[in-house]
Amino acid sequence: MTQLQDPIMLQETREAPAVVARLLEHNAAQVQALAERLRAQPPRFVMTVARGSSDHAATFLKYVFETELGWAVGSMAPSITSVYGSRLNLEGALVIAISQSGASPDVVESVQAARDGGALTVAITNQESSRLAQTAEYVLPMRAGEEKAVAATKSYIASLVAPLQLVAALKPESELRAALEALPHGLEQTMALEAVARSRAERYRYAEAMVVLARGLHYGVAMESALKLKETSGIQAEAYSAAEFAHGPMRIVEPGYPLLVYQSRDQAAELSLETYRSLEEKGAELILIGADAELKAPVRLITPAGHPLTDPVMAAAALYLFAGHLALSRGMNPDAPPSLRKVTLTR
Repeated sequence: MTQLQDPIMLQETREAPAVVARLLEHNAAQVQALAERLRAQPPRFVMTVARGSSDHAATFLKYVFETELGWAVGSMAPSITSVYGSRLNLEGALVIAISQSGASPDVVESVQAARDGGALTVAITNQESSRLAQTAEYVLPMRAGEEKAVAATKSYIASLVAPLQLVAALKPESELRAALEALPHGLEQTMALEAVARSRAERYRYAEAMVVLARGLHYGVAMESALKLKETSGIQAEAYSAAEFAHGPMRIVEPGYPLLVYQSRDQAAELSLETYRSLEEKGAELILIGADAELKAPVRLITPAGHPLTDPVMAAAALYLFAGHLALSRGMNPDAPPSLRKVTLTR
């Protein structure tokens, strides 16, 4: 097989700094209008609607909203509306749908049902003319431009930043606003990790399985990481909360077993570190992404220090660099994963 030297997946990952800068600039008015509405009428609760990578972004949103705003966030199963025909009582709720394409019928139908039922509906989508954007009351565009690779990268990063910008508008006194302004530069620094990712990926070219661990704000990124490793390299990767892994799954860890772990700089950092140290004692081999830590991990992609809420964004970008080069080291084209296509329409 002729090895692809610069796949679209990696090219689009490198666009992340510009995408985030564009989103922050051009979404400011929509975000401010939505924030004013939410301050005037705080939601009873929040529900998200999404699938795939977008659902992993929704998991990140859950942690952000619950830790920063104290708003309880649940996840709607689109099939409740599209397959079972049930209607949830969403009066006074905030319903946020996330979809790169904005085309999946079940997500659109769920948002329409939520709006008809009295919920305030928001779409985070890359397609401003999509059915989803037309259905929701408010739209926060991802501003990612056309995304050609099957594996979402820059659109996923945008879907992490969009809710952060809303939280910054709802809490203007916080340090988050300044952190978002600095984020494009932080992502540019993250792109400088690509040479490290390329050189380290070769180590795992024969890996058949991998576990991804994180806690809190990084957990949605861990879920996304497992998906990307499956999509681009065919590795049987599974994501777990570092808090849950010791409850049984740790049984699979043997000497040399590869674990991709995320280390934060927030309240969960020390607890995660305890878990990672115990895994190293069992002989596991760690791939460390995020904050540096006193671990033996032979592979480290240390992202720039930012804010606890923006650190996961840079960690996701670093993972995409690693995943893309891991696929290349395995002789695979990450732009053409077997049996997959860019837009999946589900009901």
